[in-house]
Amino acid sequence: MVSNSRFISRAGYTPDIDAAKAFIADIRAAEPDATHHCFAYLVGYGASVTAGMSDDGEPSGTAGRPMLAVLRGADLGDVTVVVTRYFGGTLLGTGGLVRAYSDAVRAVLAELPRGEHVVLQCLRIEIDYSLYATVRRILENAQALIDDEAFGATVVITARVPVTDVDRISAQLAESTAGQVRLRLT
Repeated sequence: MVSNSRFISRAGYTPDIDAAKAFIADIRAAEPDATHHCFAYLVGYGASVTAGMSDDGEPSGTAGRPMLAVLRGADLGDVTVVVTRYFGGTLLGTGGLVRAYSDAVRAVLAELPRGEHVVLQCLRIEIDYSLYATVRRILENAQALIDDEAFGATVVITARVPVTDVDRISAQLAESTAGQVRLRLT
């Protein structure tokens, strides 16, 4: 409660803009009597982030923009926050609104479970049978996800590894097999 106004903040995992819009719509539908449903979202990670925000009838720049600033400062992606306000009869002023909406976002983010988003690269590795144990050991040590192993004239392993580890693993495979590994990114 801030000066008799009630602020309810909710956050959700939204991997795309449609999911963000659906999350916002669900909250609006669940609380139709609220005065405002202000929101901010970040979809994506790193350089490919799409941001959105709305003051939903509050004075311009007093809700959506500060909410988005808190999200950006939290170094998150694929998240939408909606702050629902039930007006309590007292005008908060520009500074009061900015503080109230920012604090509501901080409060919900403090409770939010977090996970790391790891982008994986698929590798197709072709080797002779004699190199199978060596290559398999390297992949296991790198905690690669083995998707498939095909045993024909040669062994073909399909695995996924973090994009950040591709160069290191490729170099290890080439060195350990004396360059006899045939590696393709897929």
